[in-house]
Amino acid sequence: MKNILALVLLIAPMAFAPDNVRTRFKPSAGYNHVAVAPGSFGAYLQTLRLKPAGTHTRTYTGSIARTDPYTAAVIDMSIGPQDLQQCADAVMRLRAEYLYQQANYKAIAFNFTSGFKCDYIHYANGYRYVNERWVLRGKKDYSYLNFLRYMNLVFSYAGTLSLQNELKPVTNPNDIKAGDVFIKGGSPGHCFIVMDVTENAAHKKQFLLAQSFMPAQNIQVLQNGSPWFSLDTIADIPYGELVNFKYLKRF
Repeated sequence: MKNILALVLLIAPMAFAPDNVRTRFKPSAGYNHVAVAPGSFGAYLQTLRLKPAGTHTRTYTGSIARTDPYTAAVIDMSIGPQDLQQCADAVMRLRAEYLYQQANYKAIAFNFTSGFKCDYIHYANGYRYVNERWVLRGKKDYSYLNFLRYMNLVFSYAGTLSLQNELKPVTNPNDIKAGDVFIKGGSPGHCFIVMDVTENAAHKKQFLLAQSFMPAQNIQVLQNGSPWFSLDTIADIPYGELVNFKYLKRF
């Protein structure tokens, strides 16, 4: 009995070990993880739970996404039943989820393409968006379900153009960090979010990228032969030309 108990205690930590980008994707030979500040947005991204290895990337309808061949992993986060959570929406969702978990509600705000500032505080306090203004229509509700309703509103009226204008440019290529966003607004525009960064002795960086796409799909960690990308090795993934530091921005 003691031997069985000891075996269970040995196996249990392995069975419940976290499965995230830090644990699943080891750096390339000669590279080491770039440290992130505890509690930062980058640290949050690196602790997001992944679905089991081999999981397909699926659209909001449940069908396998056309981007599935580029799947290195799938982030275990809901998509919703509508064609809303696409590329920029996924980035905004990740940022808002991070702030919501910290109860930093005042920081949750995104601009619509029209320029209207859609802040979570108004929505959670019962206000609703009507013709470019807030109108009090309901009761205070800071529940997670209502947070997701707020995000659907954001997804409906914001996009790559508005998000690109909100973010701050990163001017130094060697300063790339987890949480940075490669983004080019347009119709269509696209964006990728940096999930993790590694560096070698020559200070060359490699990074993991994640995206959603059209139609709305799971947020996927990308690969093209390897999940680790650099500006020298980025290849034929959809909108791969955006992985260029002139498109790199930060919250």
